[in-house]
Amino acid sequence: MELNLIGRAPTVFDGPDLPADEAALAEVVSQAGAADLAAPPVVLPDFHHKSNLELPSSVAVATVGTIRPTLTSASVNCGMALLTLDCERPGPSGITEFYRRVRERYPYPARNLRELSAHEVRRAAVDGAYFAAERFEVDAAELTRVEESGRLGLDRYGGAERLARELPGLAYQLARLRFGTVGPSNHFVELQVVEEVLDERTAELLGVRQGQLTLQYHAGGGVLTGEIGALFGRRRHYPRQLRMAMAVQKPLFHLATARSYRQLRERLSLYFTGGCPPVHRDSDEGQRLMLANAAAMNYGFAFRMATYAALRRIAATVFGGSGGRLVVDSPHNSIYEEEVRGATAVVHRHNACRAYPAWRCPPGTVFAATGQAVLLPGTHRTSSYLAVAGPDAADSLHSACHGAGTLVSGFAERGLSGPHPAGHETLRFGYDDAAPARVRHLDDNGVNAALRVLVDHGLVRPVARLRPLAVLN
Repeated sequence: MELNLIGRAPTVFDGPDLPADEAALAEVVSQAGAADLAAPPVVLPDFHHKSNLELPSSVAVATVGTIRPTLTSASVNCGMALLTLDCERPGPSGITEFYRRVRERYPYPARNLRELSAHEVRRAAVDGAYFAAERFEVDAAELTRVEESGRLGLDRYGGAERLARELPGLAYQLARLRFGTVGPSNHFVELQVVEEVLDERTAELLGVRQGQLTLQYHAGGGVLTGEIGALFGRRRHYPRQLRMAMAVQKPLFHLATARSYRQLRERLSLYFTGGCPPVHRDSDEGQRLMLANAAAMNYGFAFRMATYAALRRIAATVFGGSGGRLVVDSPHNSIYEEEVRGATAVVHRHNACRAYPAWRCPPGTVFAATGQAVLLPGTHRTSSYLAVAGPDAADSLHSACHGAGTLVSGFAERGLSGPHPAGHETLRFGYDDAAPARVRHLDDNGVNAALRVLVDHGLVRPVARLRPLAVLN
């Protein structure tokens, strides 16, 4: 599928049963078509547009000289993780007790309890998952399964000292709250079983085997990521509480630290007018934005590592065993500097995960042998997939879609999917004390269609298919 824009048309990965929506494509062209592109924008399966976000989901855009925050979420480092459990499959009472304890640890509505000190928030922003591994007693060796090992270096952007000097103290105080929370909406904590292994050697290297119990979860990046996103422009998603915080934080961050009248005027133009203008990467403002972005990514890595530690402890207490091991933790809203076509570019991924081939992964890690692990969840009514980066992932800016939930719903609405012939069910828990609902499964036509597009284009290689048993969302 092509639009009539020479050199600007997105590279679209779709299929006959999942054509990319024309209105959403036009929005991608509107948002990214005039950018300083390093390569054509990439549109992946499960492409759709949420009204409160600037850019449609399942998109990756690489720019040469500017940072464009609206090309990803206002809160970076929302992501997903998968861990394997070394226990027998639990019965209904064990599953119920597990989710009761998860709700007790991470209730919704979230309690405004201070989970961290202000000093610990600063450490999370600087040291990322390394801070959380130490704080919550996770083996540091597991960080090799986290993208970027869970920490972006700050020195290239001005360092921790500049961050401490400029970021308002109020931002650290607010970020002490709700650390590790999961919550409802499209976030979830799902117990699964490995129903089918599709690549024995890769599955063995990743620590996955048939019949094994797994736990997959989708969680945000935490309070600090949302604060930093709001500091650099006015976004469509702008909740009242965040607006109130920004009324104090933005003037402190941008205006009180300005070193000249010219810089003051520049910051007023960039951050206090409508919208969220692009920022030149090689300018002082670009350096400052990349510093804040790296700090937000680090806090997000620490946030989800804290979630991992808590879920692992609960699983060990309820199910027995060690609580399991991390297979992968992967953000799907991110801004990174990466090599694109032989040059450094700013790669913005919006609800799209990174898929690096083995040679781009850190030497000595499992991913250096398998390629980066990629999660492709369906829904709590279908299978999900564990995959690794494929041989042609560079064609998609080393990106893959972060799920297939919209496709699954669309297939069911269009009559392309129906009840699963085996009559599988998921126990679906909510954040209240009501008994879980038994939800009948659909067939896997929707998620399989998304996987087929990724596989046919060489973007991923499937490793295992996971069947949900129970979910909290």
